[in-house]
Amino acid sequence: MADLSPARAQSTGAQIPTLGDTSTMGSSDERRLGDRIAREIYRDPDYLDDPVLAEYVQGVWQPLLAAARARGDLSPELAERFAWEVMLGRDRTVNAFALPGGYLGVHLGLIAVVSNRDELASVLGHELSHVTQRHISRLMSKQGQMAPWMIGAMVLGALAAGKSADAGNALIVGGQAVAAQNQLNFSRDMEREADRVGFGIMTEAGFKAQGFVSMFDKLQQASRLTDNGAYPYLRSHPLTTERIADMQARQGLAAPGPVKAPLTLEHALVAARARVLSNVDVDALRAWQLDAASAGLSTQAAPRQAGVWYGAALAASQLRDFAQARIDLEHLRGLVTGDASATRLARLLQAEIALRAGDAAGAQTVLNTLLTAAAAPGAVTAQDQASTTRRPELLLAAQIALQAGPAGPTDPAGGSAAIAAVAVRLQTWVAAHPRDAQAWQLLSSVLGAQHQTLRALRADAEAQVARLDYAAALDRFKAAQAVSHQQHGGQAAADHIDASIIDTRQRQVQSLLKEQTLDR
Repeated sequence: MADLSPARAQSTGAQIPTLGDTSTMGSSDERRLGDRIAREIYRDPDYLDDPVLAEYVQGVWQPLLAAARARGDLSPELAERFAWEVMLGRDRTVNAFALPGGYLGVHLGLIAVVSNRDELASVLGHELSHVTQRHISRLMSKQGQMAPWMIGAMVLGALAAGKSADAGNALIVGGQAVAAQNQLNFSRDMEREADRVGFGIMTEAGFKAQGFVSMFDKLQQASRLTDNGAYPYLRSHPLTTERIADMQARQGLAAPGPVKAPLTLEHALVAARARVLSNVDVDALRAWQLDAASAGLSTQAAPRQAGVWYGAALAASQLRDFAQARIDLEHLRGLVTGDASATRLARLLQAEIALRAGDAAGAQTVLNTLLTAAAAPGAVTAQDQASTTRRPELLLAAQIALQAGPAGPTDPAGGSAAIAAVAVRLQTWVAAHPRDAQAWQLLSSVLGAQHQTLRALRADAEAQVARLDYAAALDRFKAAQAVSHQQHGGQAAADHIDASIIDTRQRQVQSLLKEQTLDR
């Protein structure tokens, strides 16, 4: 039998046979359709940009993208044209889904149920393969007679139906769209291809092959034990004995390991955060305190204990019981000592709780400890040593500076020196990450605190662009132009540059809005 292991395939240049791209929908058309769907998801109250959870998911997602490029599964055209963005949803169900144009959705329920990065990589790798192999566009090409707005409504309806059948039916327009939805489910051949390509991508990205098998095992057990809708992933990705056997055989070709995935300390904290943020009802938050007070907790493995104490501290903070949150944090700190990644997550939570309690100085002290640890030799990652600010720390620093206000030394531009320093770091960040809406929004607030009205309006507009709300962005750019014209007589050279940038961006966004309107 030929050696089909990923390493062997790489060395020989062999590729797993694909189904072939039979789609008639161009990549630009698919991206526009994906943008339309993504815009509605951004508006959904359940959409969540939590910096800690988003960073964890990106830590899995980015290596998968890099591996897909290295293997040749992700073509240069798709790499440039598609969004390649993962959106988090505040939903307790176990689900992930690929959307047109390179968007992926992940429910917090999935993060809560997986045991480590390897299992999460197996799901994201599978969904990534649906996109790189053009499965979505091929299925939509079969519905060529349908208008793009109807396909978009159909997809949004399918997503909404997971939370409310009435909401889903309201978005699915007419019987034709309902019938088309049944045809848009991935075929068995496409599921097998996504498994095989996804397996190759995740293993080449450095994740363990056992993650695929142990995730299949979780899903298989769920399909036997539950039919309450908690695993919508099983409806869109039904398991078959052939798929399970194929992945088990492929694990045999990789390095051997246990089928049951161990729960890592870092992931225990991330999973607890996902569980708390997916259900902020008062009763659910209080239940975390009961779990922490359980007599049997001390007999559990350290990751299990740490997850409970992290969840209890976060839940207490959500309930504004900050005294209890600090007590829970003390228990957590003793469990994460010696694990740099888990210690960082615990400190981020400590700073977050202090900020929520109105203690900006205390939050800053904890943040300073984090930044010092990141800059020290032996920091969490090489990236930390290159830059002492990662996204959660950066956004937290901005929130702390805004809460602290103008107290302390001032800078010539107005506002505190801390706000000025954060403004510089945020501007550097958005220059490298122009689609980070939350960073743009915080930059707008920071610039407003410095009385830089023109730049604040421009940053607010860019935040709307990042959310694909071009109409709102255009309004803000026009407001910035009005301010610029009022200040024209006393403008400095820098203000003229800002005004020129705003004029250019206003014309670009006006063009994007026109295209967006025509696509409806």
